[in-house]
Amino acid sequence: MTSETMTFETTPPEKAGQLRRRRRGRAALIAGCAVLTPAMVAAAVGLGGDTETAAPRRPPPATAQVIRTTLTETTSVDGTLGYGSRETLTAAGRSGTITWLPSPGAMVRRGRAVYSVNADRVPLLYGDMPLYRTLRTGVKGRDVELLERNLAKLGYRGITVDQEFTWATREAVRRWQRNIGVPVTGQVEPGDVFVHPGPIRVAELKTTLGGPAPGPVLAYTGTTKRVTVPLDAADRHLVKKGMKATVKLPGGATVPGVVTGIGKVASESIEQGETVITIEVVVSVRERRARGKLRAFDTAPVKVAVVAEQRENVLAVPVNALIALPGGGYGVEVVQGAVTRSVPVRTGMFADGKVEIAGIDEGTTVVVPT
Repeated sequence: MTSETMTFETTPPEKAGQLRRRRRGRAALIAGCAVLTPAMVAAAVGLGGDTETAAPRRPPPATAQVIRTTLTETTSVDGTLGYGSRETLTAAGRSGTITWLPSPGAMVRRGRAVYSVNADRVPLLYGDMPLYRTLRTGVKGRDVELLERNLAKLGYRGITVDQEFTWATREAVRRWQRNIGVPVTGQVEPGDVFVHPGPIRVAELKTTLGGPAPGPVLAYTGTTKRVTVPLDAADRHLVKKGMKATVKLPGGATVPGVVTGIGKVASESIEQGETVITIEVVVSVRERRARGKLRAFDTAPVKVAVVAEQRENVLAVPVNALIALPGGGYGVEVVQGAVTRSVPVRTGMFADGKVEIAGIDEGTTVVVPT
């Protein structure tokens, strides 16, 4: 029978002592670790949590929803706040000496004196045509109707407002002349009154007390503050009558306005060596709605913002949501759960930091890169 021989390696006595010492040290180390393990585990759990929190993670993307809104595009132009263009009043049809003048800035309304010649006041009447002949009994025409309408508005009764100068008209004229302190004649000469479509504001005196008449007396404007804008003729399509506007005053205050006039005559000027062709646009401002903001200014340079274009009831997203597609055109990243996908869209008007889009539903969530 064959027996398998097994060989054992013996350890020398000096090495055996070293081995025993190493084993005792290892046992002590293992025992120590066994004692510290609960604390180490607790610390490891805490440290492990902090380590995972501090690890880089991709934050969720900023998003926005496709909304239905109104987009408004505005354009800003320079303008001048004032009372409009000036016109010159001339003392025509009267000879003598100027004996009274209003103060610059004064407002003159129906029936009030505009100036005086030889101590006779010349009152303002409202109308759209100047007097060109003597109005007396028997005269007929639109100028007679103008005179009678003004007398009626001033409170003179007993006359019929028509186009015939009657005995009743003459008596009303006599009462009126007596009340304003001029010679009582019962008839009205062209130089006896000044006719204008409405009240006036005295802008500048053109003569002095003691000056001769006839001749220029004063420059006047309308009484309503407004803004005139020399608009580049190429931008004429941006404005139309009735369009709302916002006027920014010196100091930053704003007041509402509305476009009430668009000139049809272009003006040419040279600015910085270049020829500029402009038309005058008038923006009216209402002092009542301005709540006193206009009182500090008779004239002032201003900025006028007008609505150049407006799109109502359109779908829009922030402009930043647009992405350029590889094949051309634009799209948006639509969020669907935890993933996103690119969806092509058609763009329209850009305004207010938003863009009009089509090809996607209202309420869709899209990515907006920050």
